[in-house]
Amino acid sequence: QVQLVESGGGLVQAGGSLRLSCAASGGTFNTYNMGWFRQAPGKEREFVAVISWSGETTYNTDSVKGRFTISRDNAKNTVDLQMNSLKPEDTAVYYCAAGRAWVLLTTPELAAYWGRGTQVTVSS
Repeated sequence: QVQLVESGGGLVQAGGSLRLSCAASGGTFNTYNMGWFRQAPGKEREFVAVISWSGETTYNTDSVKGRFTISRDNAKNTVDLQMNSLKPEDTAVYYCAAGRAWVLLTTPELAAYWGRGTQVTVSS
């Protein structure tokens, strides 16, 4: 059983930056692909970014390419999401997720474990 705890959310003005972090415990971290998803009010949870178990491969959804960067530290069991040039439409609860190493974690249904989320609010 893997436990995931997100941190780093908050309120920021448009154009600003935030760095989200997710700390994992209770499992073998470097055997999981890790992803970030988000859910805005009234909308379905959507994929944001994923990083492979080794950290060698990353993939972002089109709306955040060039602005968000996912990274991981397998020695510290953490995965981060650096968010730059934030826009009001980035406002959502951001969730950290873990998926099996053979799963391309780009849809919520493929996640094996979830964190409880952290709120990101971008004001215009």
